[in-house]
Amino acid sequence: MSNKRSQTRHLLLETVLELLLAPEGSPLRMIDVARAAGVTRQTVYDHFANRSEMLIAAILHFGDGLKIDARLAPSRTAPDGKSRLEAYTRAMLEFYPEIYPLRQALMAMGQGDEEAKSAWANRMGAMKEGCRAAVDALQADGDLLDHLTVERAADLYLSLLNMDNWAACVLDSGWAAEDYLSEMQRVIALALVKG
Repeated sequence: MSNKRSQTRHLLLETVLELLLAPEGSPLRMIDVARAAGVTRQTVYDHFANRSEMLIAAILHFGDGLKIDARLAPSRTAPDGKSRLEAYTRAMLEFYPEIYPLRQALMAMGQGDEEAKSAWANRMGAMKEGCRAAVDALQADGDLLDHLTVERAADLYLSLLNMDNWAACVLDSGWAAEDYLSEMQRVIALALVKG
């Protein structure tokens, strides 16, 4: 990608995030992004085939700023399944304060906004892959509870990491983030790990 093209894409992604996270919100049509970025609508279409692709790219760009790969490294390099599960849980719960505003902005776009739902579903799919990798490691070590299939355990793990649960305890009820993390580590281990 040429330097000018890369700079334009960066400008567009930053503009999408600014509009998305603005207190008054925005419908985030591609024409709105073009106007806010000071480019033509065709320029936006040159970078993104459609609005859904644009939203997914903006969320990934947001994640790049959070250095997600580096922060997930302890989970990905954990020596065993239990350590991987614990490290992945920590990483996810530590991301929540940073990504919660983005999630809320996407949800505020409305139930009927299929592109916003698709963009968030894309990221939840990636999160489920992380859950699945941790569960696979548990299974490989023989530490996954016998009555759980890997698929069911990954579903359960993802549901336990639900961001709404985190918000209810930490944001609404005033729990310290570290206290919530400790409780979730305990609950998740009880739900998935033998012994």
